[in-house]
Amino acid sequence: MSQSPEKTSSQDFNLYKRKEPLVTLTRTEFDVLRIFTMNEPVLHAPQVAHATDLPPEMVEETLDTLTHDGFISSGRVTQKGAEALEPYRVDSAVILATDLYPRFAPISYEEPKGLLKVRGEILIERQIEQLQAAGITNITIAVGYKQECFFYLSAKYEVKLLVNHEYAERDNGWTLWLARELLGNTYLCPSDDYFAANPFERYVYKAYHASVYVEGSTDEWCLGTDGGERIVSASIGGHDSWVTQGHAYFDRAFSERFIPLLGQALMQSENESKPWESIYAENLSSLDMEIRRYSSDIIHEFNSLEELEEFEPGFVSHVSSPILDNITQVLSCFRADIHGFLPVSQGLTNLSFRFSVNGQEYVYRHPGIGTDKFIDRDAETQANTVAHRLGVDRTFLYEDSKQGWKICRFVRNARNLDPLDPTQVKRAMELCRSFHESGARINATFDFFGNGVSYESLLEGHGAINISGYYELREKVARISAHASGDGYPPCFSHNDYLPLNFLIDEQNGMDVIDWEFAGMSDPGNDFATFVICSQYDEGKAEEALSYYFGGTPTFLERRHFWAMVVLGGWCWYVWALEKDAEGAGVGEWESIYKSYAVDYVDRVLTWYEEGE
Repeated sequence: MSQSPEKTSSQDFNLYKRKEPLVTLTRTEFDVLRIFTMNEPVLHAPQVAHATDLPPEMVEETLDTLTHDGFISSGRVTQKGAEALEPYRVDSAVILATDLYPRFAPISYEEPKGLLKVRGEILIERQIEQLQAAGITNITIAVGYKQECFFYLSAKYEVKLLVNHEYAERDNGWTLWLARELLGNTYLCPSDDYFAANPFERYVYKAYHASVYVEGSTDEWCLGTDGGERIVSASIGGHDSWVTQGHAYFDRAFSERFIPLLGQALMQSENESKPWESIYAENLSSLDMEIRRYSSDIIHEFNSLEELEEFEPGFVSHVSSPILDNITQVLSCFRADIHGFLPVSQGLTNLSFRFSVNGQEYVYRHPGIGTDKFIDRDAETQANTVAHRLGVDRTFLYEDSKQGWKICRFVRNARNLDPLDPTQVKRAMELCRSFHESGARINATFDFFGNGVSYESLLEGHGAINISGYYELREKVARISAHASGDGYPPCFSHNDYLPLNFLIDEQNGMDVIDWEFAGMSDPGNDFATFVICSQYDEGKAEEALSYYFGGTPTFLERRHFWAMVVLGGWCWYVWALEKDAEGAGVGEWESIYKSYAVDYVDRVLTWYEEGE
């Protein structure tokens, strides 16, 4: 199967060619006929009317028609009736379990949300069993985040697994594209729903999306319909609305039409990370899907730990969670004292969330996937302790030097440093020079070129580096590293990830520098270089920041050395980004930004070293 929409051809789309029904049933005929497949003993008209919510006289008339046409005989579905239902038989189900669900922090940081045990049952297992009870056994689980946790399902339930390796960067639209050959008459189910009653059926008349009514404001997908219940509008956010919740059902006609539209949309770079619902919403006029309305006590989605606690009182107290245990130990509190979980979106390497205990707010930093390969947590703990002692980071409370989790005070209404504000930039440059010259030491080093080489080794573990120009750039960077080492700058206590997002400026204009996970004894130019790169400065802005660092115009030798650090920093973070991407946790556009600072300045700095000013 091709994995790229760019390679899709009309031949690919023929995979979804519809199997035309031998007989087309009306909705009423379908509803009545389907009821006869579900019940023993034989039903009579009043019972059928009750089961279908159809008027008795309509049921009587339909039963006469079905009997006359040979679909029902002696109160049972005939072979001809079974053949008429066959095009409406559900072929398969795809359960989406790829996502991290950050809104469900902190539990989703430890365990995929679909594997939570709610009211004594694991959510995804309950859903699989409900599908199988409806006669649907062709089930595929699409996995990504913590995918290995789902592997046992294959043996336990004989389900298939589909891996979306790009789950961190691309939404479920990409997952559906990977699953496109599985889509026909197919249920599409989020793994984390709890269905109080089994919503799945062996035969379904038409594509639909499950929906519940929400009073008040909502940030969910809100649906509008015409008089025939066809969905004619879908938009995020609304008020007193029917919203998408739970599963969707694609009939073969819908799949046949939607998959090409999905492929065409994903060809556009701006759509790469869109959910399938967005692409559906943009093509409503050509996609026939209706709403199926459910009572809110049938389909349960839990968007936060508080919502699940409301559904199952005591959940927070009994759920297995080392994170909650860590918080109670550090802050000497009970789990019941912990409230207000909110994910914190900043940062490229870790997962963090806010919470409150007894009126005080904190941030818990959970180490991200693969960070154990990059980060020396013992060194980070030393650096956090030193930075706190120097008054550079007043937020730090505790870090586990082995596991890497950390708790800090949350600074309400704090803002990040504005790299376009000269006053703030001057403070930042003076601050880093102050801790560079503090005499503080930790038992760790950080060297742009050396660390870049270690990232390169990790990257090569995924296969050869086949990037045009990579090794030519690397050779030049190595020469600059050798020249810069000869400049004689002694290593000093450095942050090494000195970027505007790692500054917090409080309401009293106090400034803290956070996230010391790359800290070490390093070249004093490292912090300037990272600040320039991550602020995306042009040459003029960089020179201005450099003058702040030196308290005046730097000499040629100082400029040459600090610009060498810009090249080395750009290359180091570029290789780091390549490795992160290979790990499935790419950093998006930052990869090219980092690279540009190595590529754009490498020749000039080499000339300065090898030919002079």
